[in-house]
Amino acid sequence: MAAEPTRLPEALASFALRHLGPGAGPAVERLRSAHPEADAATLRSLVISRGRRRVVAEGAFVGGPFLVFIPVAFCGALLSQVRTVLEIAATEGRDPTDPERAAELLVLQGVYEDTSKARAALDAHSAAPRTRPGRGRTSRLWDLVMRMARLLGLLTPSGGEQTSRLSRVGQWVLVACVFLVGLVAPLVWLPYMAVSYNRATTRMMDRAVVFYAGSPYLRSPRRVRVDPSMVAAGLRALASLLLPLGGLLVVAATDTRIAGGQWPVAGIVLTASCLLTGGWWLWRRHRRRREPPP
Repeated sequence: MAAEPTRLPEALASFALRHLGPGAGPAVERLRSAHPEADAATLRSLVISRGRRRVVAEGAFVGGPFLVFIPVAFCGALLSQVRTVLEIAATEGRDPTDPERAAELLVLQGVYEDTSKARAALDAHSAAPRTRPGRGRTSRLWDLVMRMARLLGLLTPSGGEQTSRLSRVGQWVLVACVFLVGLVAPLVWLPYMAVSYNRATTRMMDRAVVFYAGSPYLRSPRRVRVDPSMVAAGLRALASLLLPLGGLLVVAATDTRIAGGQWPVAGIVLTASCLLTGGWWLWRRHRRRREPPP
């Protein structure tokens, strides 16, 4: 994908069908066996809830100072999002390994207007020769990241409506502020990206349910729910502020200097605290994923 970012949607759909499609059906069957009393709507709700948590967890990997891993996190969240769509299709009796599912994915992601155009694009992608990229690595990586963000729905207006220029400017200013604060308090990315992934995935699942089941995924918009995972992400982000701020207070209180100034010491403290908090998060996440399920 990094070599040919313009073919990202087709490459992702083909990859997901080959590698995620065979597991979507058995996953739904296991869920149905665990909840034998669940009807079709309840089963879809369970699939969507589990899939949304999975997407948010993969997307929250951008938390921490390791911004170079953003493409990896985006790709993981995209695959989790696609896997959930395949599972929704399986709940409606569709074969998740059928090539038609790849075309439907492209339609649901808004890449093409109908499945006939999507199938033609997938056929052309399969037959096209792989060429060496002609641009620089940084330019291709940026193109890839922006395309993944659009596929995820992170850069798509809510509900598909057009937004004003002032609203779009405000959104980019917010992203820039979160980015700058995240350099000092890395885990501040967690709640911000968790909310963004949750909102984008909800829109995607709504479209998938309407497409496969013919009815919207019913939620209760008037009832406000507190998601424990969102609260935990917010607390982690708040806690991550303590280490760099505490380090800066120690530098100021002790009047520690390097080469006659405190700025080099402050820079070292901020960098070290970012690496420590981000490294702790990565180690904790890695440890949890290695633990056997209960």
